[in-house]
This record gives sequence, structure tokens and C-alpha cells, in this order.
Amino acid sequence: MKKRIAILGSTGSIGTQALEVIHKHPDAFSLEVISAMNNAHLLVDQARKYKPDTVIIANENLYNRVKEELANEPIKIFAGKESLSQIVESDSIDIVLNAIVGFAGLLPTISSIKAGKRVALANKEALVVGGQLIRESISVHPAAHIIPVDSEHSAIFQCLAGEGNNALEKIILTASGGPFRGKSADFLKKVKKEQALRHPNWDMGCKITIDSASLMNKGLEVIEASWLFDIPADRIEVVIHPQSIIHSMVQFEDGSIKAQLGLPDMRLPIQYAFTYPDRFSSDFPRFNFVNYPKLTFETPDLKNFRNLALAFEALEKGGNSPCILNAANEIAVSSFLKERIGFQQMSALIEHCMQQISFIKSPGLEDLLETDKETRMKAKEFISNHSFGS
Repeated sequence: MKKRIAILGSTGSIGTQALEVIHKHPDAFSLEVISAMNNAHLLVDQARKYKPDTVIIANENLYNRVKEELANEPIKIFAGKESLSQIVESDSIDIVLNAIVGFAGLLPTISSIKAGKRVALANKEALVVGGQLIRESISVHPAAHIIPVDSEHSAIFQCLAGEGNNALEKIILTASGGPFRGKSADFLKKVKKEQALRHPNWDMGCKITIDSASLMNKGLEVIEASWLFDIPADRIEVVIHPQSIIHSMVQFEDGSIKAQLGLPDMRLPIQYAFTYPDRFSSDFPRFNFVNYPKLTFETPDLKNFRNLALAFEALEKGGNSPCILNAANEIAVSSFLKERIGFQQMSALIEHCMQQISFIKSPGLEDLLETDKETRMKAKEFISNHSFGS
């Protein structure tokens, strides 16, 4: 039987590539739902091309526009963020690809788990913010399970396949280092958004690209890995690997290391999340060792890229600290893209919020929602009260 798929965030980088994967395997997959926050134009184009059963535009102000443009299509149309959490509960959906960016992906993830779905998770913030809640929810809804889509976590997941109860010694997450690897503090003070948006290896959305440049993306992945694979911070190592060929590694208690390699191409982990435990054929470009005679590795620069260190601190402290980190970072990235703060000032803003927002050791969902709201307000207030600028 075809696997029926809902793509939350279909207009982003992950969503558009997922549509390619589904289109390549019409006998295996059926597209049921696509959604977008604001990109109504692309959402309508996707609906016309791929013919899903349902379209959701999360921004309710764009509902009439989407409805009018799809008036001649036999497609159900809904609006509002609540619709995302409601649609994943439908019996007509087998797999939910959560490719929403940011905190907004938390509630649909929890709803998908409660509905017993396979969650192909590309929204790392859900686990960063609500890892404990998600783990608890999965424990009482055993039919649900998460298959990671991030290339690093997919690599770890693949390395662990078939290992049973063999004990992990540590996880090794690789990072490209972004466009500013090896740059000095003086250089980073002058960075413009156009420079930060030029990633050397991956084609991603603006938010994730900036996170990669600041190493916050790797910090969020550290927290995500801790929850996904039930491993503490002191057994997660980050290494800079500029070629982005080894996507991550695991080391077992006997010292053996397994790695997953391939060219930078997000379609592979997306397809694997859809087909697991099987592997389907693909026409993706193949890696050739001869073309990469050197694979190099470096220690991350935590002095000039403070975000990675802050993420480790948040993970070790626990509670609502990762939620504070994530909310402050979302405001920091948005402000940097609007040229309201400089590249290095993002870390200062995040650290300020982590020091100012009240700590909650065991937050519930309402606590996390309130923490997110309070942190965003505090971050905006901090920017307004300081003479920041790029």
C-alpha cells in the first residue's frame, strides 16, 4: 500500500525536496497534505502541480487568496496554525514530515505523536524546546515513532541500525564550519547578511543558513541528538568537517567508529525517513572517493562562535533553558536579517536572555509556551534598549 504523507512546511527547502522524492515514487507514496506559513504563491503552485487532498495556509490572512486561486481544484483548503495540529490526526495520513521552521513545529509534532504517526522530523526545534515532553508522549503512544531527517541525525540513525543493544560511547556530530570557518573576531564584527547566507555546501532556508554560519545550528543539533538517542551532553562531540561528506559518526564502547557518508543532498535522508526500514533506488549523484582525496577535521572555535557553547550550557542545565536559547536565537536571527544587530551580537543577545529568564526545572507545555513568549519579549526589549547595528 502507498504511504500517505503530509508535508508541513512544503514551500521551504526540505518541503520542496520532499515533493521531488514523492513525485519520483508515485507507486510508493501518496501526497495528502501540504502547508505553508506565508508563501501562498508557491503553495498554490505546488497544489496545482502535485494535487494533494488538502492545503493549509497557516497565515489566516492569506486564506481567501489561496481559496480563490484554487477554486477550480478539487482540494480542501484550511487556514490557521491550529489546522496543522488537527490535520495530522487524520486517519488518512501515515507519515508526517514536519519541515516547519522554529518553535511553531512543536505542537504539530506532539499532535502527530499522540495520533500514533511516523514523524519524519526536520524541525529540530521541537526536540530542542520540548524534548522531555516528546519522549514522554512517545512512551504512552508506542505506535508513534520519530525518524530524523536532519542529515546528521539521519546519519546517526543509520549507523545505529542493526546494532541492537550495543552500547554507545559517544556520538560525533560533524559541522561544515559554515562560510566563516577560521575567521577572526575582527572579521566577524563586519559580517553582512549577504555573506552569512552563502553556505559553502548546503542549499537551505535563510534561518537555518544563518544558524549554520553562527554554529547555532550545530548547537541545536547537539540538543536534538541528546533527546533522539538518549545520550548526555558529555558524550556528544562536535568536529568541523569542511567537506560535508561524513554526515556524522557513532563510536561504540569497543572503540569502533561507524560513519555515514555521501554527497550533501537532503533528498537522501528525506527518502530514507519515508521508506525506513527499506531503501529505495534513487538517481541522486554518487560520491566518488577519488574526487575527495582529503577529508579533514578541526576543533570548533568556541571563542568566536559562542552559540555552540551556549547550546551545550543549555542542554546541561536542562529544564526550560533550551527553550530560552531557541526563542532568543529566533529573534536574534530575524534581527540580524533585518540588519538590526550584528553577527556576533546574536550571541550576546542569546546569553542575556539565558541569564534573565526564570529557570523552570521541569516545565510542562504551558510553561514552555510562556517561556517562549517571555523570551521573545525580553530579546526585543534588549535590542530596543541597546545601540546595536551591523
